[in-house]
Amino acid sequence: MLTYRDVLRMPQFGPLFATSALQNAASTTSGLALGVLVFTTTGSPLLSALSMFGSSLAQVIGATLLMSAADRLPPRGALCGSALAFGIGTAVLAVPGVPLPLVFAVVLVEGVVASVTGGVRYGLLNEVLPGPAFLLGRAVLNMCAGSTQVLGYAVGGVLVAVVSPRGTLLVAAALYLAGAAAAWSGIARRPPRAAGRPSVGETWRTNAVLWSSGPRRRVYLSLWVPNGLVVGCESLFVPYRPDRAGLLLACAAVGMLAGDTVTGRFLPARWRGRLGTPLLLLVAAPYVLFALRPALPLALVLTALASTGFSASLLFQERLMALTPGTMTGQALGLHSSGMLTAQGVAAALAGAVAQRSSAPAAIAVMAAASLVVTLALAPGLRRDRRGALPGAAAPQRG
Repeated sequence: MLTYRDVLRMPQFGPLFATSALQNAASTTSGLALGVLVFTTTGSPLLSALSMFGSSLAQVIGATLLMSAADRLPPRGALCGSALAFGIGTAVLAVPGVPLPLVFAVVLVEGVVASVTGGVRYGLLNEVLPGPAFLLGRAVLNMCAGSTQVLGYAVGGVLVAVVSPRGTLLVAAALYLAGAAAAWSGIARRPPRAAGRPSVGETWRTNAVLWSSGPRRRVYLSLWVPNGLVVGCESLFVPYRPDRAGLLLACAAVGMLAGDTVTGRFLPARWRGRLGTPLLLLVAAPYVLFALRPALPLALVLTALASTGFSASLLFQERLMALTPGTMTGQALGLHSSGMLTAQGVAAALAGAVAQRSSAPAAIAVMAAASLVVTLALAPGLRRDRRGALPGAAAPQRG
């Protein structure tokens, strides 16, 4: 059986890991700083949530118009160029006096760029770590994201208090530039996975093929909606406890790290098809208790416990790869990433709107309850797919 050590030793995974770590650290730090800056300026839970997660809303633009580029761009150039774009955009956000419309315009552009970047990154991962190694490699990247979020939110909270939100944004911009340098110097040149030029038409055609399969549709919905609604809960941590939002987000990252570590390495293959739905229920259920306004220690425990359920995404991504031809893996994974982040952005906006009319604790509980309802609605179809013979599950197509 492959181990995490085996994966880390595989050629080209190290530079991809370093690039992802630097960009995750930059994204975490800048998101917290921007959320605090906007909330301090406007006092609006809705605008604060949108500033932290609004770039996710723009993912739908890339998913529907530009995602064919994920398999048709050279991976090294695409990853380096996107990191440079993020660094420049984050530096612009740090300029004093930037009007709020310009702030959200930058956030929108960053979301469009990120939609394609996700497909490029995870498509490259599928090339670097084909077959059974993909799940472990994806788990390592998730664990990296969890670790950098823990450090990013903790250090970001300190930086916001000591240096100011704008100074923290400049630190994040520097991290993005370091990620661009790591991608350029460490990732080897590779040709695109698919021939032809990226186009809106090709994006639509491939998306139609990916969406045409009932089992794939259910996997996509399971990857997008339940977790997205729970991220709506997390988007309210700033208005819920402005003085401890960084700590709540750090505990969420700790829980996600623990869940990915156990699921990616120690979960037997015979259980992987069965635990997706229970983990989706776990990711939402603890947040229902936020309606009771739990004390901070209990809120931290509930947050960490819930976030272990995010490891369900590993199981559904493995199933998605078993259902997808190799020449479409970049776009398939990019569509997953973009759809997931779009759902998160929509959920953040919805959560902010509910909190605006009620309260942050009530809105957190409402979003969690909605996640539970969606998961229970998807469960029968997923169970039928698992019991039946899934197309491509026994012999995944690899390009």
